[in-house]
Amino acid sequence: MPRKASTESQSSRDARSGVPDIELLLEKSHWLRRELFQMVSTTRKGHIPSCYSCNELLVSLFYGGVLRYRKGQPEDSSRDRIIVSKGHAAMALYPILADIGYIPTQELTEFTKKDALLRMYADPSIPGVDAISGSLGHGLGIAAGMAFAARSDGRSQRAFVILGDSECYEGSVWESAFFASHQGLDNLVAIVDRNGLAIMGRTEELMRLGSLEEKFRSFGWEAVTVDGHSHSAILGALGRLGQTGGKPLALIANTVKGKGISYMEGRSEWHNKMPDAAQTAQAWKDLETNCISS
Repeated sequence: MPRKASTESQSSRDARSGVPDIELLLEKSHWLRRELFQMVSTTRKGHIPSCYSCNELLVSLFYGGVLRYRKGQPEDSSRDRIIVSKGHAAMALYPILADIGYIPTQELTEFTKKDALLRMYADPSIPGVDAISGSLGHGLGIAAGMAFAARSDGRSQRAFVILGDSECYEGSVWESAFFASHQGLDNLVAIVDRNGLAIMGRTEELMRLGSLEEKFRSFGWEAVTVDGHSHSAILGALGRLGQTGGKPLALIANTVKGKGISYMEGRSEWHNKMPDAAQTAQAWKDLETNCISS
């Protein structure tokens, strides 16, 4: 399947106008799903459903006027930091990093190949990747450290981290949440990709998490639950950043694992499974239309 050229990246446009361009975000979400499927199906390695559940989250951050960065300048020390702590989905960053000029687009076709830049799990040798992620439970602590350092140095830099919901089984997540609250890190945002699934099944059946919004609030965070596939809902919640009375901000984003490919949606067995020829054809058919409407 040939690649479609992406819409021009212009993350600052919405920031200047103050009004999110939802149509642009919808186009970008559609583009990102197709780019990821092309990238994974070429080498038959990767985690498609985990990327698709956080698709709108990443698109809203990069193209919704939220993240502060300069195109083509990954070395810019003043840019906001972003960590995809659910490391099996960090590869969802790769097409975006190419689109904003951080890595050559050609690298997407070399995904996971020997001596290639883009590996299954991202690490800081890739321009624009701020932390290694693969072993779950570390991203929030790293992001909290970045936010703390920025504040201590008098910099306006923010840190954003995307967590998996089953990652919240890890005690280190809550140790970091406690630290961030105690330090009043209102330049820190944690976004939980609440797709309700782990590799072994449903999170509430494996070990019940309950209300993650209530849990983060109990640790002293500002917390809100949103539709994780709605750009307007995501951006509305992120509008609270800097207005939390000194508290870090947590978004509990209700999502669907595999969103956009009919037979993958809400199915844990597709965590790292590759489609056969017929399923690949069905996936491309599903991806012909944009599965997101807001």
